[in-house]
Amino acid sequence: METALGSLLLLVVFAMFVLVKSIRIVNEYERGVVFRLGRVSADNLKGPGLRLLIPFVDRMVKVDLRTVTHDVPPQEVITKDNVTIKVNAVIYFSVMNPIDAVLKIANHYVATSLYAQTTLRNILGQHELDEILSERDKIGASLQRIIDEATDAWGIKVSAVEIKDIELPDVMRRAMARQAEAERERRAKIIAAEGEMQSSQKLQEAAEVLARTPSAMQLRYLQTLVEIGTENSTTIVFPLPMELVNAMRSYSERR
Repeated sequence: METALGSLLLLVVFAMFVLVKSIRIVNEYERGVVFRLGRVSADNLKGPGLRLLIPFVDRMVKVDLRTVTHDVPPQEVITKDNVTIKVNAVIYFSVMNPIDAVLKIANHYVATSLYAQTTLRNILGQHELDEILSERDKIGASLQRIIDEATDAWGIKVSAVEIKDIELPDVMRRAMARQAEAERERRAKIIAAEGEMQSSQKLQEAAEVLARTPSAMQLRYLQTLVEIGTENSTTIVFPLPMELVNAMRSYSERR
């Protein structure tokens, strides 16, 4: 009796073990690649839901289809103009073909990361520092295209590559700061010179108008005197214009 009870208990445990091995739950964002006796076919790709496997015959590998945001570690790069910088980037990729991602590469996450690192060094080494600083979006698009072409055979789709940070040597930072300061001073001098040029042109035009109209010159002279005389403590000594003297003399002679 005890032997039969022990055998029944053993049978129940074995049945539960088989049941656990045969039931798999695939989430909505996953796909299950089923190996049946070591072989995989298109029919062995399982979608989300409760999936039953043949115990000891089937083996399922789950593949996450969500977009992965991977931070590429800082890479030391020598630019085309021989400046050593450190650059890190962010790569966005996802699995488009779960079967290829399982069969054609051992670990598609690590492989994509390593390929992004080498491509980052190679591409940035073909550009000068000014291009890297000013054309991040263009270089990122070029990196995305190159990495995507290489990882397409693995069933991986690289959607974007963004250059995150560029670390410059201290000497280069100081040189760029001096260059930026010199550029600001140059622009300030140009703006001041343009202002002086415009001011001189306006003064020339005003002088020409006053020269054509002597009465306007006298009115302007008197207006200036009025403006100066607004200060109570100001003593003004000014010459009398000859035009005004001649006009007064002509008037007295006529009388």
